[in-house]
Amino acid sequence: MKTDLPDLKQLEAFCAVVAVGSLTGAARLLERSQPAMTRLIQDLEASLGFALFHRNGPRIVPTEQGMQFHVDAERLLANVRRLHERVEAIAQNQTASFEIAAIPALATGLIPYALAQLPANLLPDAIHVQSVSAEQVVQSVMERRADLGAASFPVSHPELDVLWVGQSRCVAVLDRADPLVSCPVVRLADLVSRRLVTIANPYRLRNRVEKAFLKIGAFPASIIDTNTSVTALAMVRAQLGVAIVEPATACGLLLQDTVIRPLDTTIPFFFGIVKASGRPLTPGLEAVVDALRTASTAQLPDFVLHERVSAEITEEALHGLGGPSSSPLPGDWQV
Repeated sequence: MKTDLPDLKQLEAFCAVVAVGSLTGAARLLERSQPAMTRLIQDLEASLGFALFHRNGPRIVPTEQGMQFHVDAERLLANVRRLHERVEAIAQNQTASFEIAAIPALATGLIPYALAQLPANLLPDAIHVQSVSAEQVVQSVMERRADLGAASFPVSHPELDVLWVGQSRCVAVLDRADPLVSCPVVRLADLVSRRLVTIANPYRLRNRVEKAFLKIGAFPASIIDTNTSVTALAMVRAQLGVAIVEPATACGLLLQDTVIRPLDTTIPFFFGIVKASGRPLTPGLEAVVDALRTASTAQLPDFVLHERVSAEITEEALHGLGGPSSSPLPGDWQV
């Protein structure tokens, strides 16, 4: 059975109800009457062939099918909004909007600094930065919902062009009152009796952190893990532990009353800048790629630029562990 494509007004009404949690609130948000909203939802359900909401008096809750459909409905509406922006930019001979997908660490610690370097004539009126997981960055770029992606390793895929790879090293972040602040370098052994705050994803940075402790044959007494380094820094500021995180967030968004210190063991952090294979970049996006190189060099300790992905780099990113840290952090970070 062939299902009719939903009307955009129906999708807008559906997404508004999911976001607001009520028909009344959604109607007010979209400046429509409640009966009109009800009709749009009913017509959408009829065209789809399944219920989008459980109705219990004034309460309205999305069904499981409704929540599954919501992901695609939101994506379609976002693409329509982007299309309107691009049509307007083309019509007025303006720079096309930037669509950038980046992991939270890079969206917070590098992307703003890179965009700030661009001259005004290369900055479009609309810039969209998605802060998502590495897996979602890859998906967004492959599906061409994002023009440019920035993700931690692994990022290799046949449908992606890796423009360059950046390498740096993780750091320790401490509360200013922590006794380890007096140490110029934090030893992993000093953290064994402490609560460690770090990243949760076992296939990326967390894996390398655990290997570092395995190498010294001891592990922290307890762990708080989270999906973003920003949250880890907030945990440190609340005096809940010592964090080991990637350097982009730590150095790009150092929170008040927190201090960065190098670790005695190099725990590598690799990330890649990617685009869809065969898709050319506009001059503005080319400038973003160059600005990200500059921002990485300025922001990240011991930054190394790799112009291409090799089997050795991928192996090191996924499974390798560096030796002792030798170089200190830049002077501005020695608080």
